[in-house]
Formats: sequence, structure tokens, C-alpha cells
Amino acid sequence: MVDCCDGQDRGSSRPKGNPDGSGSLNQSAPPGSASLISTEIHPSETRARPDVTTATAPSAAPLSAVDRCDRCGAQAYLRVHLKGGFELLFCAHHAREHGEKLREVAEHVQDETDKLAETPAIAADDEI
Repeated sequence: MVDCCDGQDRGSSRPKGNPDGSGSLNQSAPPGSASLISTEIHPSETRARPDVTTATAPSAAPLSAVDRCDRCGAQAYLRVHLKGGFELLFCAHHAREHGEKLREVAEHVQDETDKLAETPAIAADDEI
């Protein structure tokens, strides 16, 4: 192997050609002879790979203050499960803005915008 910088031969750990030194790879070697490249795959050498997916199962948990809108970062009140297994979260503003289109492409929609209309609990006198 020749180094590109100084032109000296550094050797190579890879074989060059056939064992007889002919320099060409003989892929059509007669049965029983040695060949550097084997195109045969024996069933004992193959492994079945398990199916792996990164999709998540739809969450039925209620949305909390930790769940944030994917558009603006505000608190999410709408969870959209897409057909590919993905999930999008939207605040009430973006849920109203994109609601029709989201419902067209969604597999399931978890709408909790009604939480915004709830009257907050009144604090007891001793908590004020």
C-alpha cells in the first residue's frame, strides 16, 4: 500500500487476489478449491431479526402542566395520535387554529380544552 503523502509502501493487511498470488479474485472457483469470497450463506449462519418500532402506544393519561405545545411551548390541552404511531401536543390556541386538519389526519384526539372553562377552586381563608 502506498501512502499518499510520502510515496512509501506501508504494506497491507488485506489479501490481494487469490492465495496463488494471481491478483484476481476467482469467484467461480471449482468446488472444493479455496476462494476469498464466498457468496453462499448457510442457514445456521443467519439470524432472524426481531421487528422493532419506535412508535409509542397511545397515552390515556390526562394532560398535565408538564405537557407542552409542540408549536409554542405553552401548556398542552390537545393530544393528537397520528396513524404512524406518533403523538403531537397543542395548546388551546393552536388546537383551534389547526383543529380541522388535525382531526382529518388523526387516529385519535384527546381534547381537554374544557379544562380552561372550569372555575378554579377558591382558597380557604387561612390559605390567603
